[in-house]
Amino acid sequence: MKLTFPELSLIVLIGASGAGKSTFARKHFKPTEILSSDYFRGLVSDDENDQTATKDAFDVLHYIAAKRLAAGKLTVIDATNVQPESRKPLLNLAKQFYCFAVAIVFNLPESVCQERNKQRPNRQFGSHVVRNHTHSLKRSLRNLKREGFRFIYKLSSVEEIETIEVATQPMWTNRKDEHGPFDIIGDVHGCCDELEKLLLDFGQTAK
Repeated sequence: MKLTFPELSLIVLIGASGAGKSTFARKHFKPTEILSSDYFRGLVSDDENDQTATKDAFDVLHYIAAKRLAAGKLTVIDATNVQPESRKPLLNLAKQFYCFAVAIVFNLPESVCQERNKQRPNRQFGSHVVRNHTHSLKRSLRNLKREGFRFIYKLSSVEEIETIEVATQPMWTNRKDEHGPFDIIGDVHGCCDELEKLLLDFGQTAK
């Protein structure tokens, strides 16, 4: 399966802890494109698991995301994002910078996520956390398009995730592959005769 989206997109990874979002992001995107909530939590508190630092971490994450989108850079948000209120500020950023919002949903069974978290020494939180993530995800799946996501990809098994290919498409305004030479004519302000003569001088047919 191939996931295709415009080169200027805000990609929001959505899934419970242990669903494989970070592994997927590292496999398919450049390190500079990935904004991880864990990383920013560690950045502001020296502990990626310090939940009391979550608000500050997301303040920084949203700030960096805005700077990247303003610069026309593809940006990937690596966080659980299972609740509408966590996705809303990201969708607002996509609107603000006129880029496409892409949802990649890791809709794996709760048992898979629970087992993976047991094997991660830095994820020793109660099983109720993953259970809540999974339930929140299932409740909001049907509303993703209504929320404002332009592209929605739902991945439902480990095998499916492992076979994914990712590709980007140039924006329609991207003409970097065209090298000219070009003749650029501005607003002619009603000068039809002059325009027709100019086009003839260019060797074009005036219409």
